[in-house]
Amino acid sequence: MIDTLPHLKQLIRQLQQVPYLASKNLYKVTEYFLQLDTERTDQFIAALIKAKQQLVQCGLCWAWQEKNSACGICSDSRRDITKICVVETWQDFLALDKTGGYQGLYHILGGAISPLDGLSPEDLTIDSLLERIENQKYTEVILALNQTPEGEATAAFIARKLQRARGGSALVVSCLARGVPVGSVLESMDRITVYKAIAERRPF
Repeated sequence: MIDTLPHLKQLIRQLQQVPYLASKNLYKVTEYFLQLDTERTDQFIAALIKAKQQLVQCGLCWAWQEKNSACGICSDSRRDITKICVVETWQDFLALDKTGGYQGLYHILGGAISPLDGLSPEDLTIDSLLERIENQKYTEVILALNQTPEGEATAAFIARKLQRARGGSALVVSCLARGVPVGSVLESMDRITVYKAIAERRPF
């Protein structure tokens, strides 16, 4: 049926390129756009074009910012400029920052080292991070990377680089706490999570 509708087929083909759009929702999203009235369609397209034209990544922390404005993170005078939290993606930054539990600066790597996906250290903003740390007087670097094999390998790589670069400085390198999530049941968790929870236990 779709093969007889070339314009529909072309729209679906474009939507299939969206990496986080689950295939089970593909036709629902397609129909959503087809049912939009002309005014709302024009508004959507205009907003997308404007965003592409006016949003850029900050050359320091790599978060999105308005092209002709200062970065809202790096220029925020309320933030603790002695601490920098390293995350994989912009989404990870949003997840951490909205908790309100951390008020320092950020650095977005743009992913994690993953040879299988063709991502090497050179494909990420690791060099930019190291240069940033060398030029600024940070007291702590928090490696808030995902606890996946790729995330942990990336954190270890950065930690080694920092170890060599910082020499005898007082820079502290830390990572997120690991173990049992709040509200979880031990019997339902995987072995590695339980192992890390008991191995990295702390005083009560």
